[in-house]
Amino acid sequence: MKKGKYGYWQPTKPMRDAGFAAVRCGLDGAAAWAVAAEWNERWQRHRAGKAQDAPPEFPAGSLGEAFNRYRATVEWTAKKPRTREEWERAWARIKPVFGDLAPTDPEVSLETLSRFRQMVANNVSLREAHRVIKIWRALWNVCSALQYCHGKADPSSGIRNRAPKARQASWREGEAVRQAKHAWRKGYRGLAVSIAIAWDTQFSPVDLRQLTIAAMKGSDHSRYFDIGRAKSGRDALGTMSRRTLRLLDAYLKLEPCEVGAILRNRSGAVYSRFTMPDDFRTVCESLFPGDRRTLADMRRSGAIEAMAGGALAGTVSAKMANTIDTSNALHATYQPVDLASVRSADAARRLGRKRIRENEKG
Repeated sequence: MKKGKYGYWQPTKPMRDAGFAAVRCGLDGAAAWAVAAEWNERWQRHRAGKAQDAPPEFPAGSLGEAFNRYRATVEWTAKKPRTREEWERAWARIKPVFGDLAPTDPEVSLETLSRFRQMVANNVSLREAHRVIKIWRALWNVCSALQYCHGKADPSSGIRNRAPKARQASWREGEAVRQAKHAWRKGYRGLAVSIAIAWDTQFSPVDLRQLTIAAMKGSDHSRYFDIGRAKSGRDALGTMSRRTLRLLDAYLKLEPCEVGAILRNRSGAVYSRFTMPDDFRTVCESLFPGDRRTLADMRRSGAIEAMAGGALAGTVSAKMANTIDTSNALHATYQPVDLASVRSADAARRLGRKRIRENEKG
């Protein structure tokens, strides 16, 4: 099926019951249809009980075989979901070029890797090219541990893998409020609440999608979310303003949800990593035509406000549950995440917001 410009292999209920999940096949076209056909073949073989008869996906000794072996280990399953997702995303680009080659194959050279990185940078983005080489290097270490190659023989060591320039985009409070109101009025109620919570809590989109009623603590106007961040695994406390709590209550009254993720799209389905940004882009484009800022940029916006308000790096790190301070290990030891630190960051954000407004005026 097609969603926007992307094609998906969408399993039926019997397929999902058997363990099959939706697969993003890439931009709609011949390549995407080929991926969908491959997954359909896997299902047909599963139905016929012939999965065990399928030939190996990759030749013995290849990078693909090594990656499949790694995915069967406890070390792989112990990775955070976002980390595994990053590996899979990079592997989707590495596989067609190098998947069936051994790490020691002459075609796996500095020259081919350099051209490969440049191809990704030109066709996708510099950020994606940086990610692919980063995962390549990690995969090479896996191959070395599995005795496929020597750890110090990685040809990518000759590549200067420049990190892309960090995003600088940010939102202002008034813009976030307008976005939430506009989304609600257009019928995107789940998105409206997502925007409001994202602004107050500085949660990332992946953290927003895992919010449940069970994760809400406190009472009345002191309610907050207590979660473990999907990316870092650190505990995170998401405090909310009264305005956001009123919006959340109104949403839950219209869309009751006792079990499972709270935030859902207009069809009632739980927001996914595809549908949430798609809905946000639709609402953003109708309110701010041509604006390329994202929902994730609200996380940075809160940090800018807090630092402008004089918050210490450790306090901001407690609010964001990440490594914005100099040493995450020390911070986790000597300043664990606590509600007082998070509310201190909220106060700093209010002060910083005031200072930013004053500077913009004059």
